[in-house]
Amino acid sequence: MEINGKTKLAGLIGNPVEHTLSPVIHNTIAGCMGENMVYIPLPVKKDIEAAVKGAYALGIQGLNITVPYKSAVIPYLSDVDSEAAVIGAVNTLVRTEDGFKGYNTDLPGLYRAILSEGIAVEGSRIIIVGAGGAARAAAFMGAFYKAERIVILNRTVQKAVNIAKEVTEKTGFSEIEALSIEEFDKIEGCGYLVLQATKAGLFPKTEETPISDESFFKKAAVVYDLIYTPEETMFMRLSKKQGVKAYNGLKMLLYQGVAAYEMWNHVRVPDKIVQKAYEALQSKI
Repeated sequence: MEINGKTKLAGLIGNPVEHTLSPVIHNTIAGCMGENMVYIPLPVKKDIEAAVKGAYALGIQGLNITVPYKSAVIPYLSDVDSEAAVIGAVNTLVRTEDGFKGYNTDLPGLYRAILSEGIAVEGSRIIIVGAGGAARAAAFMGAFYKAERIVILNRTVQKAVNIAKEVTEKTGFSEIEALSIEEFDKIEGCGYLVLQATKAGLFPKTEETPISDESFFKKAAVVYDLIYTPEETMFMRLSKKQGVKAYNGLKMLLYQGVAAYEMWNHVRVPDKIVQKAYEALQSKI
């Protein structure tokens, strides 16, 4: 594309951001749709307030926000979407007349990614492994999209308890409990949608897994690992060994980006272009 005086700029704020694949998503979509927009990583090592105000003053169209600023950025926004306010974290900023408005596309991104694999969230029973930021988002996703029951497993059980309590207090969803990973055998029944939300198995430590006991995987109907590098984690391999379908998190990355792009440009990205962006992501992994 030709960069000129009418080129809109969007980008990713965080630290670090050099590894991000988000430019692949946005620049592929912009090229396919003929949108005069460029997306770049914008590392911010400190002073998120100055970064947000500066970006607005420079006319930047929109921003994604990643660690460590998803909550820290909120005081410097003109408005926050109601769902993002409940979650207490934003990952997408949309330009308005008064400043940037914050949204959270991680949740709908995860939801859309799961649906794209033919997996239902509504009425499902969900096990979430982990109690960090990704697990927290997954728990809110389950509550918002009407899961039947959620169980959070974590080595430090208090962290899982804290997420369960927060979800109940903020959404009214009460069918949620927390257990230590060692207590997974207390989970009743089988047929669960399992969301792996820890960093175990992330490149380069690809042989790590939060759970290795084969009896755990017999509780699963399907596994979704939020990690996308490597393409297949040890957790996924152990799932498949028990005959359980397993997917990685690349489509979550894709769909949260698609949602942000649509907000910034007031368009609907056609499925065939979403597929092209996905293929571009796959080629970079």
